[in-house]
Amino acid sequence: METLRPSDPRWLDAALAHLARGGVVALPTDTVYGLAASLQGPEGTERILRLKGRPAEKALPVLVSSLSRAEGYGFSFSDGARRLALRYWPGPLTLVLPRPPSLPTWFAPGLSTTALRVPGHGVALALLEAAGWLAVTSANRSGGPEALSAGEVAAVFSGEDDLFVVDGGPSPGGRASTVVDATGGTPRVLRRGPLSEAEVEEVWHGRF
Repeated sequence: METLRPSDPRWLDAALAHLARGGVVALPTDTVYGLAASLQGPEGTERILRLKGRPAEKALPVLVSSLSRAEGYGFSFSDGARRLALRYWPGPLTLVLPRPPSLPTWFAPGLSTTALRVPGHGVALALLEAAGWLAVTSANRSGGPEALSAGEVAAVFSGEDDLFVVDGGPSPGGRASTVVDATGGTPRVLRRGPLSEAEVEEVWHGRF
C-alpha cells in the first residue's frame, strides 16, 4: 500500500497512473474518505467491489469536478435538480439522475439512473479535474463505518498492497453525503446526511 501526501508534487501523476492501470485510489473528500476507480475500463470498479465486499448489482456513485463537467458527460438536470446542484455543489449532496448514454455499458448494466456528486475538497477536485469522471464510493467494508482519515483507510484495508492512498488529513465533514432522487417531479431523500429534507425541498422548489 503506497501513501503520498498532497504536499508531495508526485501525488497527482502517481494517482493518475495508478487509476490508468485499473488500480484503486483512496482519497479524502469533504464528507468521508473514498475509493476511486477509472471509468475507462471495468478493472478498477471490480477491485472496489472486491475490497468492500459489495454486491455487483449495487451501483457505484460517479464524481465529477463541476456541474459543467457533468453536463459535458451528458447528465440531464430538471429545474429542481439544477437548483440543488447550483446551491450545494461542490458539497455533501449526491443526486440520483437519469443515466447518461456516455456511461460505458459495463458500468452498472441495466440501471437507468446514476448517483452523481461534486465533492468540496481540493484533493478530490484536483484528481477529478485531471482524470475526468471517476467511480467513487466510501472507503470502508460494506456495512462498516466510513474511514475519515488515511490511517483509518490503512487499518481497514491492511494487507491490500495494490491500494494507493492520498493522505490529505482528516475529512472535514465526517458524514456521508445526503442522497436525493432527482428523477421525478419532487425530490426524494434516499439517505439522510448533512442536508435536511426541509433544505432540499426549499431549494428544489426555489423557495430560498
